[in-house]
Amino acid sequence: MLKSLSVENYALIEKTDVLWNKGFSVITGETGSGKSILLGAIGLIQGQRADSKALKDPEKKCVVEAEFDISAYALQNFFEENDIDYEENCIIRREIAPNGKSRAFINDSPVQLTTLKEITSRLIDIHSQHETLLLNEETFQIQVLDALSDVKEELEAYKSLYKEYTKKQKQLKSLIALNEERNANRDYIEFQLAQLQEAKFTENEQAELEEEVNVLSHTSELKEALSKAMWLLSDKEENACSLLKEASSTLSAMEKFSDQYSEINERLNSCHIELKDLTREVEQKLADITVDPQRLEQASQRLDLIYTLEKKHHVDNLSALLAVQADFEKQLSEMDNSQEATAELEAEISKAKEELKKLAKGISNKRQKAKPNLEQSIDEILHGLGMANAKLEVRIEPLPELYTYGSDSVKFFFGANKNATLQPIANVASGGELSRVMLALKSILCQSEELPTIILDEIDTGVSGEVADKMGDVMRHMGGQMQVISITHLPQIASKGATHYKVYKEDNELTTLSHIKQLSEEERITEIAQMLSGSALSEAAIQNAKELLNR
Repeated sequence: MLKSLSVENYALIEKTDVLWNKGFSVITGETGSGKSILLGAIGLIQGQRADSKALKDPEKKCVVEAEFDISAYALQNFFEENDIDYEENCIIRREIAPNGKSRAFINDSPVQLTTLKEITSRLIDIHSQHETLLLNEETFQIQVLDALSDVKEELEAYKSLYKEYTKKQKQLKSLIALNEERNANRDYIEFQLAQLQEAKFTENEQAELEEEVNVLSHTSELKEALSKAMWLLSDKEENACSLLKEASSTLSAMEKFSDQYSEINERLNSCHIELKDLTREVEQKLADITVDPQRLEQASQRLDLIYTLEKKHHVDNLSALLAVQADFEKQLSEMDNSQEATAELEAEISKAKEELKKLAKGISNKRQKAKPNLEQSIDEILHGLGMANAKLEVRIEPLPELYTYGSDSVKFFFGANKNATLQPIANVASGGELSRVMLALKSILCQSEELPTIILDEIDTGVSGEVADKMGDVMRHMGGQMQVISITHLPQIASKGATHYKVYKEDNELTTLSHIKQLSEEERITEIAQMLSGSALSEAAIQNAKELLNR
């Protein structure tokens, strides 16, 4: 429930603090006194659009803060999911800076407006003439029936499964579209893959072929260079090997004079041995070189094939080309498996649909059982609210397809006059009639579920006298099960409140200010008497006010 509301620097409100009580409270005040301003401030707490033009002093920020007792609403999970400290006394604050920027806080933790809207939607419900239009929406009508049908658990299970069901339907649709697109290109992919597979490329083949072609294309130059190297190393009369051996023999005679010559000689011997090995290797390379025009042609053709396919598939090396081949193979494999995947998904969807039908049937049965009680309860309340011939009928009809709320179409049909043909409520009910129907629904709903604080904004528009008195009784009854705050112009309703607040304007030397205060018993008598007779109080009006308050 709402425990307190503080408003600072908003419209005509400079600073006001209001403590709210349990049960049924009423707010009265002359037209233009600031009741809509108070609702606007509460709207900011609900996450409605902020406007710097609403600031009374454009140089200061606006602050609206509300404290709620949330112990009865089981909101611990919400606080955990949003990483906010949970307190049974929850403080919600909205600030608007002079530049128009706004900030929102829950228990001093900054939050996004979406988070603010989510929590306040569970804490406070402002019912106005505009909100009465919800009655015309089929979704609202089915939600009302469900609240009285004890289908909460079944509906939660149904909605969870329906979410998965629709998700799988989308997956199937996407899979079918993808398969159709792939199959349209299947011939092309198979042709390209066959060409690559037929080539039977290996990972390092391109580098090896390029080297082989390079060698086979220059055999003459290689043989000439290797032959000359052999001549210099061993075939020439004074070749490198013999000269190195001669140098070693010359220095070996000097070893008797100093160890340093022995060391040099050892190095020369090592060089001679290495040079002999090199000579044998050069000789082998020379022997290996053969002129093979046929092999050169084969290797060149193989390289040309690699280059052609690389260009065709827009890659610049054989590894990338092999990756293209692997991708083609993967696509064909997925195509081959797609039929199985599609069949599997279709089976899952079919199974989920059968389970949904069972759940929907159980929900529908409970709705059918709750339907007479809802109709009877609404009719009884409406009769008491001055609509003696009013009749509400809830029509439940099966739908050809499943949807978010099962397989039922739920529509409210209404007639206000005797023996009138019932029609959809949006077509026949006036604004005042819709208000009374909505009040009746709220009264019934508060008996079946834990509703949040409800603010009824002039729901009594268009009624008076005995009907207003009956509406006040309904609101007072609702106040026994929840916090109800009614903004009213009718003394019959104002007198029913356990707590009475008055909104009024006051002028000072600089500006006009709007205030709200809780009335004492004597002040209530005066306020209700003025509502009965106008500004000129009479003893009869005061006595009448006392009688209304003592009922």
